[in-house]
Amino acid sequence: MLKNKDHSSRRDNLAITAVALQDHILHDLQLQKLSVADHFKAKEQKKENRPKCLKRDVKAIVDTGLKKTTQSPNVEDPEKEYVLDPKPPPLTLAQKLGLFEPPPLPLSADEWEKVKQRSITQGDSLQPCPICKEEFELHPQVLLSCSHVFHRACLQAFEKFTSKKTCPLCRKNQYQTRVIHDGARLFKVKCATRIQAYWRGHIVRKWYRNLRKTVPPKDAKLRKKFFEEKFTEISHRILCSYDTNIDELFSEIDHCLAINRRVLQQLEEKCGHGITEKDWDKIQIRALHQEIYECSICLTPLSVYNHLQSASPEESHNQRSRETVLLSCSHMFHHTCLLALEEFSLGEVYTCPLCRSCYQKKILEC
Repeated sequence: MLKNKDHSSRRDNLAITAVALQDHILHDLQLQKLSVADHFKAKEQKKENRPKCLKRDVKAIVDTGLKKTTQSPNVEDPEKEYVLDPKPPPLTLAQKLGLFEPPPLPLSADEWEKVKQRSITQGDSLQPCPICKEEFELHPQVLLSCSHVFHRACLQAFEKFTSKKTCPLCRKNQYQTRVIHDGARLFKVKCATRIQAYWRGHIVRKWYRNLRKTVPPKDAKLRKKFFEEKFTEISHRILCSYDTNIDELFSEIDHCLAINRRVLQQLEEKCGHGITEKDWDKIQIRALHQEIYECSICLTPLSVYNHLQSASPEESHNQRSRETVLLSCSHMFHHTCLLALEEFSLGEVYTCPLCRSCYQKKILEC
């Protein structure tokens, strides 16, 4: 009898151990639908979800169209970090029997701070998500107790696909999860830095354009282009500000031409009338009173005054070779000097080198 009792007790223990191991494996693989312990819970939930008989005193719900505020007056900080599942999962039968180690206790605030510092040192938030290989930006971000960082949606998809709660990088089981916002904070700083860089670039480009409008460049091609643009701008401004009245413009041109013709006629009349011998005598007397003894062109003595003072006949012959010419303005020059000056002058009407008046000339005899 005792042997039968021991044998039956051993069978019972083996059966309990097998069920406990099976239940633990199903929980470990996150297959709660097949769990034995959860089978009875599912039945109880179905009983509770059965439709109850409707009461007659049910009040009708009136939709007023106004938005209902469901938030409490003390709104929490959107960047506040919190732990998902802060309470440890319930012990399975195998863990209660001592067949497996119980899950680790929840990490304290100091331990989470150390894990976060290790993640910051590794620069996990600066790098893309290891699962989807995309930047974190403003998407929800989670930190595991093994100091690895992922997108929250990517981690949930990975757990659903593998049916295990293991880290995708280090394969640690039964990790704890904390929601953080380091990636979003770094992304905001990056966006602010980029906006500031664009703004500084815009200010510098604007300053450079204004500088180029006022200061000409040193390069020859750029300098030529700078002045061409300036000349075009000034010409366009003049044309825009000018009143284009064609009749007044043509009348002004005709008036200027009439004045020029009148001046030319007076000049021709003054230079064209003939001078008599008496007038030449008067002009010569006026020239002698001026006591001009040198040619103003070559700065050498005139032959009219010098042949009387010359001692030898050779000197008097050299002086006679350079004839003196008298102008109608009472100025005297060497004839060769005046001819040379007339060759270099422009126009058909010649003017005196001293008084700039039109003249008629006469060669004086020594």
